[in-house]
Amino acid sequence: MASTKIDYKRELESASKGMILIHDPRLLIKLIVRSLVQKVHIQHAGMILYNPDKDSYVLSISRGQIGERIPEGLIRFNKTNPLVKLFIQKEYKYIFENRNAIVAEDINKLLWKESVISNGNGIKQLLHSVSEQLPKLNAVACVPAYHQHMLMAILLLGEKQDGSRFDQEELDFFSALASDVAMAIRNAQLFEDLRREAERNRNLFIQTTIALGSAIEAKDTYTHGHTERVTKYALAIGRQMEASQAYDFPDKFFENLYIAGLLHDIGKISVPDAILSKQTKLTAEEFETMKSHTVRGAEILSPLTGFEEVINGVKYHHERYDGRGYPEGLKGEDIPMIAAIIAVADSFDAMTTDRPYHKGLSKDKAVLEIQECVNKQFNPKPVEALVTLFNKGDF
Repeated sequence: MASTKIDYKRELESASKGMILIHDPRLLIKLIVRSLVQKVHIQHAGMILYNPDKDSYVLSISRGQIGERIPEGLIRFNKTNPLVKLFIQKEYKYIFENRNAIVAEDINKLLWKESVISNGNGIKQLLHSVSEQLPKLNAVACVPAYHQHMLMAILLLGEKQDGSRFDQEELDFFSALASDVAMAIRNAQLFEDLRREAERNRNLFIQTTIALGSAIEAKDTYTHGHTERVTKYALAIGRQMEASQAYDFPDKFFENLYIAGLLHDIGKISVPDAILSKQTKLTAEEFETMKSHTVRGAEILSPLTGFEEVINGVKYHHERYDGRGYPEGLKGEDIPMIAAIIAVADSFDAMTTDRPYHKGLSKDKAVLEIQECVNKQFNPKPVEALVTLFNKGDF
């Protein structure tokens, strides 16, 4: 079968551009290996990838004809493995000369080189072991991928479909590709480390949020269970709005709604106990102090980056649709939807819960009262969702 001439420079440029955009190490090497099989026309290609968690190397991907594939993850190599050892120990670097690759049929030639015969560091036995190992990996050539002298991967190349051997131009291409692969793999691993750390920090924050919610309720004994119920109602309202396509929610909205629901009254930590626990009507001055919990809550959360939507929910959940709310007198659609949803959930719970100064309403009366306040106190969309949920018996 005649082979088509490949523009290796163009292929290298194309591969390098594609690698920059991929942050998943497994997806990255899968695409590289698949591309080699398809474009370079080899029967099999694979990649042995360094696993920093295990400090070892694993056959992470294997592609080619059905009979040529090796199950992924089946083979693990430690640093004493002959193939790995050949590429990580400095004393063996001289045998590569300028080729930066090992080709199976050249190993015998290497074994008869004077520098190898006279060398007393076991290089002959090592090369014999590598020669025996390559066929088991369906490879006739292998190329190391280094990043700052660290062996990140070994590219395994099977026989070419036309039966010819790899020429120097092809080996130079594989070597240049391996260099780009090593950098891309390292970047992908760093990106994955950052993602895991961010996820760990986010989970830690959510756990802290739950603890803070408990602290708020411990301070205000008359609202025991309030934050949990408001969060439950808010999430149900948001999900109903999503199901009815009443609103197009951004990514992570429901996670942010969950956090904002738990923390919507966090600012009450700064409100004196005497005001929080007062069983009679608050004076005008006391009410102003109570109202400050929205701004204080936002201030407490302001050092957090990436939680602007949560802060909006905390700060603006007492705004009114007619503009007569606080702290800024926002009106209509200027009120963030996360705050508008919490406002409905917060009011519904307040209406249906016994307090020292009033007995809770039945849920049907509370729903009717909230409906009467549409376009005055409340945004109509979360109210409509509340009514739907109540009529379905979900509240």
